[in-house]
Amino acid sequence: MGYWDVPEGTDCVQKTWITTKLATTMGLVGSAYHIVAFQPETAMEAVQRAGNVTVTMAAMGAIFGMATCLSAQAREAPDDPLNYFVGGCASGIFLGARTHSAATGTSACLALGTLAFFGKVSKTEGWRLMGPPKL
Repeated sequence: MGYWDVPEGTDCVQKTWITTKLATTMGLVGSAYHIVAFQPETAMEAVQRAGNVTVTMAAMGAIFGMATCLSAQAREAPDDPLNYFVGGCASGIFLGARTHSAATGTSACLALGTLAFFGKVSKTEGWRLMGPPKL
């Protein structure tokens, strides 16, 4: 079962689990590329770096999934893209807290919230970014 298969505003645990798994995978892949590009001096440093990035991404995915679902329930507007902005912004705020930077938190809130908002709009309206044009 995929993320879009679960109705919006329902089964928050399932949606959060899916976003957490996706974010964890992205964290693992991203940290692997970072370790290859910027060679650590010790194996322990590599493990710490990979763990740090992966756990941060997993937490951001969990925060996004839960905030989006709870926002849909609280606002009683399950298909509103604003719920996705709330989820993305909450993840960005966590990133700011993690890095101890208000500027990072603010910019990540706006960037991730806007990206999530337009992601939902594109899914709802059927935007296509790749593939052959519809005729």
